[in-house]
Amino acid sequence: MKPLKKLASQTAIYGLPTIVGRLLNYFLTPLYTYLFSPAEFGDVTTAYAFVSFLMVFLTYGMETTLFRFSQTEIEKEKVYSTAVTSLFISSITFIFLTSFFSKPISETLKFSGHPEYIIWFAFILGCDAFSAIPFAKLREQGKAKRFAIIKSLNISINIGLNLFFIWFCKTVYDSPQSSFKPFVELVYNPAIGIGYIFISNLLASVITLLLLSPEIISVKWKIDSALWKRMMLYGLPLLVAGLAGMANETLDRVLIPLLLPEEIAKSQNGIYGACYKIAILMTIFIQAFRFAAEPFFFSHAKEKDAKKTYADIMKFFVIICSLIFLGTMMNMQWIQYFVGEKFRVGLDVVPILLIANLFLGIFINQSIWYKLTGQTSYGALLTIFGATITILLNIYWIPRIGYMGSAWATLICYASMMVASYFWGNKHYPVNYDLKRILGYLGLSLALHCISVFIKTDSIRFNLFLNNLMLLGFMFVVWKLEKNNIKL
Repeated sequence: MKPLKKLASQTAIYGLPTIVGRLLNYFLTPLYTYLFSPAEFGDVTTAYAFVSFLMVFLTYGMETTLFRFSQTEIEKEKVYSTAVTSLFISSITFIFLTSFFSKPISETLKFSGHPEYIIWFAFILGCDAFSAIPFAKLREQGKAKRFAIIKSLNISINIGLNLFFIWFCKTVYDSPQSSFKPFVELVYNPAIGIGYIFISNLLASVITLLLLSPEIISVKWKIDSALWKRMMLYGLPLLVAGLAGMANETLDRVLIPLLLPEEIAKSQNGIYGACYKIAILMTIFIQAFRFAAEPFFFSHAKEKDAKKTYADIMKFFVIICSLIFLGTMMNMQWIQYFVGEKFRVGLDVVPILLIANLFLGIFINQSIWYKLTGQTSYGALLTIFGATITILLNIYWIPRIGYMGSAWATLICYASMMVASYFWGNKHYPVNYDLKRILGYLGLSLALHCISVFIKTDSIRFNLFLNNLMLLGFMFVVWKLEKNNIKL
């Protein structure tokens, strides 16, 4: 259990700022959904969907490439300097070109009245893409605490500025009696509205880059051309896989405004985006796990019991994700109030998206087989396969059943990728996963959720009591079956 304990501790350290930050950001959702209309929040949803795609494009697989080549190359600093210099050149080029063409881009994205949004996002993406490699180096060196501190500051600044502009400044501006009004009038313009969400993000990204300056200043600004070519050959399939994977994660929020009638498109996207955030605990855990797992998988690959460790990790990963699914759904009767009343019509997507992201997490666990064997092209093929399913199902379903079609498309996509990766991985890097326990825990959690829906009464208190009793029952079953494996 020592490797699992090490991974768990690293997941906790890497994940703490992400978990706290995402939870705090989750608490901003009521602020947005109670103050802004579904259509306005739809603009925010669409903007960040495009940002997700561009972030993958601008990092072009260099994070995983850094982990891989740091294990295989003797001169690790040469690997780092090549990666950082490459990211710096591409990020600066992107900022310049995007800012220069901001007006036509804003018109294409239907932000025609706000070309400044495009310039702000160009700098956000440029800073975040360039920061990716210094953050990756901290992970590769096991400097989890520094990683966590800087990530925490980034999140705190972003959230703090959101609260300052959108809540404090707006409240003071609308109150003629406030003594803070002269100051607020100097820094706040109510016409900017949702733009303050983007401004807060921009300032947080710039400050984060400054905090990473020790990792950046130490770089020898030089690209080893031969090494860079080999790194790009390894990383480009990951770029393709990343873009395809991002299509699976966020393409629905790009297509909904395009495929629905104009009069409802933005509001429907806003509703879907807000309800998607209720599945936040699952995505938080998966992201935290991903930060810790990737360098762990590479560093542990040479151990004799590596495959058994990977199998144990998968089982406990599914247990935790099942608990997150049940914990969210069993308490939905009070969790729903975290979004404004106009957004709650979309709550039916939440269980679908939770299970979909659970399948994504299983797929991420399985990805070790093509990353450890250096066959990253298989990862690209799997995610392209998933992206094809996502695109086809979204195009077919969105005009017919709206955002519910997007939710089901996400579930079918990740389930298909998970199954395909399992059978493909068995041929190249077989891992003896405990399928009986894994499927048993998944089946039990789904069965308990269905029971909670079937026996729902008019009493919210009784429903919550019964639901959480079933949740405790699930935890008891896990403890009975796994107690010999979870002793600390």
